[in-house]
Amino acid sequence: MDKILEAVVMSSYPNNVKQGLVRRVIEAAKQPMDSEQCWSMLELSTKLYLSGDTKYKREVGKEVLEVYGHYHPEEFEEFFNVRFLLSLLQEGYGPLGKRSHYVLDYIQLGLQFVLESPSANSIFSLLRIEVLRKVCERPSPKQCAKISKLLTQHPQCIPTGKHQVLFCQQLIRCIGQFQCVSEGEEDIMEFLEQVNKVSGLLQRIWRTQTSAILPSLKELFTIISSTEEQEAPSNALASVVQFVPLELMDGVIRNLTNDDSITDVQMMTAIGRMIDWVSWPLGKNIDKWIIALLKGLAAVKKFSILIEVTLSKIEKVFSKLLYPIVREGALSVLQYMLLSFQHSHEAFHLLLPHIPRLVASLKKEDSNSATSSLEQLAELIHCMFFRFSGFPDLYEPVLEAVKALPIPNEDRIKHLLGQNAWTSQKNELACFYPRLASKSETGKIGLINLGNTCYMNSIIQSLFMASDFRHSVLNLTEGNSQPLMTKLQWLFAFLEHSQRPAISPESFLSASWPPWFTPGAQQDCSEYLKYLLDRLHEEEKTGKRIYQKLKESSLMSQAVEHHYLKKTLIEKMFGGKMMTKIRCLKCLNVSSREEAFTDLSLAFPPPDRQVRGSTSVLPVEEIGPQFIEPPENPSQLTGSPWIQRKAPMAGDPAAPPMPVETLGFQEPGEAANLLSGNAVGMDAAKDPLSAFGEQACAPKDSRSVPDLINYFLSPERLTAENKYHCEKCASLQDAEKVAELTEGPHYLILTLLRFSFDPRTMKRKKILDNVSIPVVLKLPILVTPEETEEVCWRGRDRAAPGSGFMSVVYDLCSVVVHSGISSESGHYYCYSRECTDTVPHGQPRDGAPKLASDKQLDFEIQWYLFNDTRVSFSSFESVSNVTSFFPKDTAYVLFYRQRPGRQSCLLHEALAEAGRLHGEPSLHKDLMEAISKDNILYLQEQEKEARNRAAYISALPKSPLWWRDFDRDKDDDSSSGGCSPAAGGGGSGSFHGLVF
Repeated sequence: MDKILEAVVMSSYPNNVKQGLVRRVIEAAKQPMDSEQCWSMLELSTKLYLSGDTKYKREVGKEVLEVYGHYHPEEFEEFFNVRFLLSLLQEGYGPLGKRSHYVLDYIQLGLQFVLESPSANSIFSLLRIEVLRKVCERPSPKQCAKISKLLTQHPQCIPTGKHQVLFCQQLIRCIGQFQCVSEGEEDIMEFLEQVNKVSGLLQRIWRTQTSAILPSLKELFTIISSTEEQEAPSNALASVVQFVPLELMDGVIRNLTNDDSITDVQMMTAIGRMIDWVSWPLGKNIDKWIIALLKGLAAVKKFSILIEVTLSKIEKVFSKLLYPIVREGALSVLQYMLLSFQHSHEAFHLLLPHIPRLVASLKKEDSNSATSSLEQLAELIHCMFFRFSGFPDLYEPVLEAVKALPIPNEDRIKHLLGQNAWTSQKNELACFYPRLASKSETGKIGLINLGNTCYMNSIIQSLFMASDFRHSVLNLTEGNSQPLMTKLQWLFAFLEHSQRPAISPESFLSASWPPWFTPGAQQDCSEYLKYLLDRLHEEEKTGKRIYQKLKESSLMSQAVEHHYLKKTLIEKMFGGKMMTKIRCLKCLNVSSREEAFTDLSLAFPPPDRQVRGSTSVLPVEEIGPQFIEPPENPSQLTGSPWIQRKAPMAGDPAAPPMPVETLGFQEPGEAANLLSGNAVGMDAAKDPLSAFGEQACAPKDSRSVPDLINYFLSPERLTAENKYHCEKCASLQDAEKVAELTEGPHYLILTLLRFSFDPRTMKRKKILDNVSIPVVLKLPILVTPEETEEVCWRGRDRAAPGSGFMSVVYDLCSVVVHSGISSESGHYYCYSRECTDTVPHGQPRDGAPKLASDKQLDFEIQWYLFNDTRVSFSSFESVSNVTSFFPKDTAYVLFYRQRPGRQSCLLHEALAEAGRLHGEPSLHKDLMEAISKDNILYLQEQEKEARNRAAYISALPKSPLWWRDFDRDKDDDSSSGGCSPAAGGGGSGSFHGLVF
């Protein structure tokens, strides 16, 4: 009968004809027959099943085996013996080089017919040993799946005792080597099914034998933490973790993170590979295990590992949000990575270029998953905006992308940031500064934030960019008896000459720290600036004079020396004078007091006070710079105590008003007119911003800096409880008080008083009004009649006829921005540029300094954005628009530099002369040596870090480039199917990119 069957199967007849003949043979096999005939049929069916070159032959072999197993059990048991099975498992079946791949299927098929036989236990014992040996040989995913199928159907064959633990460990090692060589979607689906069968076997074993779980996990960690393997273990290992009971998580993570035998490199490698598992599409709870390990590392303060892994992996995690099948887990991991990485903006900034494209892709997908992810992503982005403010140029495209999405309230943001931080102790992260590979392309150097010290960093950078002040500080002689100024000199010198991307101002912070400031808490930068300038001023008054060197080298004339050596450097650079006058409204007696200032604190007018567009009033016989409300009846002017002492004669021309002005973009040929006396009072009745055009970029209802100055200089009525005690009347009287600027500082510092005390909430609140900032400001300065006649021709400005006021022009140099809603919180950063008087070459023959054109001063000078360690190029447009894009980011402290004029020409000449003779300041020997040594040390640190990073990076898994996900989304908009970024589908290429 075996010969007949073989002839039929091997014949060339059609399969349907063959099948009829085979049916007859199979029916005959159900009848009793001798043992020899049975053996012959069993040998033939075994040959067909194991060596058949077509599916039909294997199916015939299977049918015959099943018939003989059912109807001839004794003969089948005798045939299916231990020796035969051992031979199959160890030697295989068929000729050498063409061994059958169906041995395990054959054994699984035959086992069902010998389960009750006396030889069953012997067969089970054999298989327990052989399956262990098989997995130690690292079979393919397909063979491993067959072993798993066999053991799942016949658990009696699973190794027991110590062999069972070893089997689990070796099976995990097999999974670690699984690779899908094909990119076809069908092949990938088959691969995933094979992996699930293998990991499902582990789940079955662990469910009945929990003692095997921990040794298995230990083996898993050994695999993923290995730095010796040339190829990274397969992401299929993610399928193992999903079956570990979550109740074991805390204990497992605690043991791992407290194991001193695990090196940092091993831990970094392991957590890095686990994070790669977010791309495994069928895993459950993988994100929970990744987050648990990250939290465990934070608990034992392994911050260096967390930082390195986050920065190297966060972009890849972000890219997986394109795929609906893994989006939920990837988003969970991304949320924790970003919300916990609070010491630096680096991780968030790595994602900025890719956020708009991802948001556009999710909007296009238009699914519930995409909508939910968009809302969560927007919440996450606003948390990052809140935590790392001060990057308007970088954030604008992202803000534009998410502007239509919900914005979380501040309580929600603080809650998310508070519950996910690595540590509540900020000083524990003080040493982990942002990783800066090289110096900024701007050539400028940043300042390291030492724990809410951005208020100091912004002020230091603004002072550094005040070039006249910087040069004077750098020109200090050694041993000047000014310890704080010396520390500032060292800090400026390092900012000028260091090779580091950013330096630490720790030494200067400790020396300039106001004693009432709370360590680690945010402070008011204006308060710090006042304290710093006052300290420097008082220190110099008792020490060596800053211009001693100029005196010895006879760079200054005796008159200039006599005038300026009386002043400290702070007075020369930032000092101005103001006259406060109070007039009794009864006797018209005027009392006055002149006082010095280093900054003007500008309050905001009440909402109902319209400063802009009002007329000015003449104080006594001089033209005042103030704006006050216009009188309803013009005849009231003659009776006002602020008007001329005698009534004007009929026909007398009205005195021209003298408001604070802004200047706009001017061609070089127009500069002289702007500084001429005819221009001082022009267009005073117009909007102060009208000349400035679009450069202010302010809405119609917003305030401007001239508005605030005019309000500051406008008369104040002293009545009721604020009545003035007039010495002449010897009683309290109604009065009016007015402030007049009598000497303009070289650098004008304006502080916008944005913080006020709210008696209802008993807290300081912030005024978030947008204030437009002119790039050029004209400020009226009160002068004496003698000074009015004496015109400094070099500056080409002159007093308004008969007014007693002179127009002084200021150029904007720095803007310190506060981001936040409270002075006790938020963040500071600053915009700065260097303004100078003269051009390097081409001095005219008469020796007068050649002024840079207005165009160059206003618009061609490069702006920079200083935000702690980060320095980038910027523009005045960004300065003007920052509050429009980010309402909580508002200008707070402004630095203006005076253009050469009557009052300042002596100082300008002295600075220009010193600059021509000496060029850049030359530093003393000790300072130059310190900078040189630190630059060498920095290079050595860079070399060491590069070696350490190379050792770590070489151990990282070599995964495909994450950005291909974005490129694929951009280039293949027409794809459809199960996993595309746009609609949950995609071609085979996108699926393969997801899994592997």
